[in-house]
Amino acid sequence: MGNPVVHFEVLGKDGAALQSFYTDLFGWKINSDNPMNYGIVEKEGDGPGIGGGIASSPTGTGQVTFYVAVPDPQAALERAESLGGKTIMGVTEIPDMVTFALFADPEGNVIGVVRDDT
Repeated sequence: MGNPVVHFEVLGKDGAALQSFYTDLFGWKINSDNPMNYGIVEKEGDGPGIGGGIASSPTGTGQVTFYVAVPDPQAALERAESLGGKTIMGVTEIPDMVTFALFADPEGNVIGVVRDDT
C-alpha cells in the first residue's frame, strides 16, 4: 500500500453524545480531557485498526473523514487539485501534535492528509 490511512474523525452536532454512542456501541476508549473536548479514540495493542477522533463539528453538521499519512501535505493538496479536487483547509499545524490539511475529492468527499514525521 502507498500512503496508509492513519486516523479517522466523526463529527456532529453533539460531540459528547457521539462519544457516548460509539463507546457504548463498540467499547471504544475515548479520552476527551483536553481544551477542545476532542475525543481521542485510542487504538489498543498491536492488533488491526487505527485511532481516531469524535467531536462536535464547528459547523454543526455531520461528517466522517479519514486521514492519510503523506510526507508533504502541501504537495498532496496540489496533486489533489491537479486531479480535480479542491482544497478545503490549507496546511494547518497544531503545535506539538499534528500538521494536516483537508481537500474534497471530485465528488465532494472530504479527505484529510497528515504529515508523516516517521
